[in-house]
Amino acid sequence: MPKQAELKVIRLHRFDGDSKLKAFVDVAIGEFIVTGLKIVQGQNGLFLSMPQEKGKDGKWYNAFYPATKEAKADLSQLVLEAYQE
Repeated sequence: MPKQAELKVIRLHRFDGDSKLKAFVDVAIGEFIVTGLKIVQGQNGLFLSMPQEKGKDGKWYNAFYPATKEAKADLSQLVLEAYQE
């Protein structure tokens, strides 16, 4: 069984104003760094949006995403707690 990678917020850039976009976030997952995560204000509160890239069909696709619901919940909790500090 593989050991769980350590999650760490390495950069959090907040935005002021009335925009729904509240912050850009970079996280370290073990020895890897993922850039371009976003904290967004939605209808039900803040949520973590994954980095996206535009496909040839004009649609936007996640460039990174957690493999399980538990991993997504752990990542969201870590990032949103760092934002609240």
